[in-house]
Amino acid sequence: MDHGYRRGSYQSSTSDEDMVEIAGTSLDFSMADDDPPLDQEMGGFSSYNGGGMNGTSKMMDFLEEPLPGVGTYEDFNTIDWVREKSRDRDRHREITSRSKESTWALIHSVSDAFSGWLLMLLIGLLAGSLAGLIDISAHWMTDLKEGVCLAGFWFNHEHCCWKSNTTFTDRDKCPEWKSWSQLILGHGEGAFAYILNYFMYVVWALLFSLLAVLLVKGFAPYACGSGIPEIKTILSGFIIRGYLGKWTLIIKTITLVLAVSSGLSLGKEGPLVHVACCCGNILCHLFTKYRKNEAKRREVLSAAAAAGVSVAFGAPIGGVLFSLEEVSYYFPLKTLWRSFFAALVAAFTLRSINPFGNSRLVLFYVEFHMPWHLLELIPFILLGIFGGLWGAFFIRSNIAWCRRRKTTKLGKYPVLEVFVVTAITAVLAFPNEYTRMSTSELISELFNDCGILDSSKLCEYVNDFNSTKGDDLPDRAAGPGVYTAMWQLALALIMKVFITIFTFGMKVPSGLFIPSMAVGAIAGRLLGVGMEQLAFYHHDWVIFSGWCSQGADCITPGLYAMVGAAACLGGVTRMTVSLVVIMFELTGGLEYIVPLMAAAMTSKWVADAIGREGIYDAHIRLNGYPFLEAKEEFSHKTLAMDVMRPRRNDPPLTVLTQDSMTVEDVEAIISETTYSGYPVVVSRESQRLVGFVLRRDLIISIENARKKQDGIVSTSIIYFTDHSPPLPPSSPSMLKLRSILDLSPFTVTDQTPMEIVVDIFRKLGLRQCLVTHNGKLLGIITKKDVLKHIAQLANQDPDSILFN
Repeated sequence: MDHGYRRGSYQSSTSDEDMVEIAGTSLDFSMADDDPPLDQEMGGFSSYNGGGMNGTSKMMDFLEEPLPGVGTYEDFNTIDWVREKSRDRDRHREITSRSKESTWALIHSVSDAFSGWLLMLLIGLLAGSLAGLIDISAHWMTDLKEGVCLAGFWFNHEHCCWKSNTTFTDRDKCPEWKSWSQLILGHGEGAFAYILNYFMYVVWALLFSLLAVLLVKGFAPYACGSGIPEIKTILSGFIIRGYLGKWTLIIKTITLVLAVSSGLSLGKEGPLVHVACCCGNILCHLFTKYRKNEAKRREVLSAAAAAGVSVAFGAPIGGVLFSLEEVSYYFPLKTLWRSFFAALVAAFTLRSINPFGNSRLVLFYVEFHMPWHLLELIPFILLGIFGGLWGAFFIRSNIAWCRRRKTTKLGKYPVLEVFVVTAITAVLAFPNEYTRMSTSELISELFNDCGILDSSKLCEYVNDFNSTKGDDLPDRAAGPGVYTAMWQLALALIMKVFITIFTFGMKVPSGLFIPSMAVGAIAGRLLGVGMEQLAFYHHDWVIFSGWCSQGADCITPGLYAMVGAAACLGGVTRMTVSLVVIMFELTGGLEYIVPLMAAAMTSKWVADAIGREGIYDAHIRLNGYPFLEAKEEFSHKTLAMDVMRPRRNDPPLTVLTQDSMTVEDVEAIISETTYSGYPVVVSRESQRLVGFVLRRDLIISIENARKKQDGIVSTSIIYFTDHSPPLPPSSPSMLKLRSILDLSPFTVTDQTPMEIVVDIFRKLGLRQCLVTHNGKLLGIITKKDVLKHIAQLANQDPDSILFN
């Protein structure tokens, strides 16, 4: 038997369990075989026996006696949404009709309906627990770079000093906490002690990041990056086996803690979405309804993504909106409620764990009490413009660097790259206290509104205690500490802007939310302090005269930091609604929605004017994932006949006939071509369409028939018809394959405009569509053809689609 035929044969008997198996050991998607599954036209299109559409056909023959593997998908293929939904409806109808027959069937029907909510509960609990674990471990390991707690090495700096009875101003210098120089040299002052602390900081950072990259490289190559571009692609119906598997989950959780603790310019928020989706995918295996149906599983993953953002920012509603706006492809109303429930449970679980000991879900929770004035919208809009410019600059530079990593030798040395970037980051970060602290702490410091007891440099104003009324301090002149903090922050801003470009996309788990927010928060705080000093020294200027009298508290620099953070995050990810909701859930300040909206909208407009794509879409395109963007308009005047194959000079379309081909003929066609499905026609002369059959299903059915059915030989005729003619006694027995034939494939005529075809592909999630002319079969359009066509019209390389 031909090698090409055997290659496609189906080895494993488990259908979807291997979704959780770990992927290959390198992220290089070139399969070592003569023709990788990627060349198959978007792979195994699917047979959906339209039980509802042609009611006469037996509803689903292969459900009565299921062959293992029929109706499942190869790796790196797109699922058939139409067929999956139809199968789910058939399953639901059957359960409903049976539930009237017996009490046991009724209980089964109720438990089936309840299983979705139970699954959401489990996902929320697991995602919340993992997020709490990651938060606590990362906090402890970040502090480990600077020193250790003698009362118990498992305490971080803050917890270590809780029991200590030091004064409030010296709360960071408690005797239980020793820096490395105090531990080794016995004292913490002087040049030598400083050098030793510096050395220990760099060593720990390198140790953590190397451990992270080696774990990712050795055990779960899919655990690197933020995971959101791949999750968007998976939710649009693509299959990447092992991407959401148990190994990826374990390694991602461990390496995320290591990567965040190493002080690299990355956050844990994006990867938490990946972690939550892994939880969702693994828990799907407990319920047959979700294990057997890829479309149902994707509804669960949409809800899991919401739970991930919910625990990352302590923002359940923001999480649901993020899933809806950013990652989901198919989001029915039912999924909205379930996402809401999963996000709620996840946030509640994290709140019970209380990782930061302040009853908040995030480190940088703030509350402002001062109202803002209308004229402050001008600096807020300026921050929006800055965020948009930075976002566009970041996306261009990061994509250029990642493309370079892909196309040059740089990509072959992931460990060395991580080592070098960590070394540079640690060496530059230590001298400046604002880059030495973890990025979350930095954001929390920048968001903070200065009170009377604040001891940080940012709050060293010249105090005039006669004018203090109650709790809120008036605007004051900046003291020397504020000026030092200003130039340190300016240096920190420059470092963060450039180092993040090289960090995002390395082979360690890396999120983008926190570094983007840090850049914006630094810029906002600098602008806020500038405005505050301007108002203090020039309160008689026209712009301040109406609302800012001397000795009043007019301007809150922390609010500017918050608006700046939102603007930069919006510029990079192009989120709008979900971003504003996440930011006000973070800060609990409803009155600041207008400044946040103004900044988010401005940054989106400015960034969109420079480049249309957000960072995730840019990475999807860079990796060549087959993702049909639902937000893009298709505005060209091409027709289906311009895109379909075969083209004018190509050999004719490979078809099967319904009642005149032998097993040998079909096996020959399978071994000579790499297509993943074949149209079935009445006869070669008439070319009238009967249906569509999948390569994978054909191979499995023929193999199975040869083993199990008597008299099936190479000369047996294959029938795709309902009734087969009586055979002469001497001829070999026939093989009926009506059950795997899709009798209602989607067809369009050759004159259909491409914009309609693209819309059909997007809205129905098709994998392929047949083209007819006067009722005769003419050609086929696959999702890959549509993507290549769009890429050609946008002057991009059409061969970059599907993994370069």
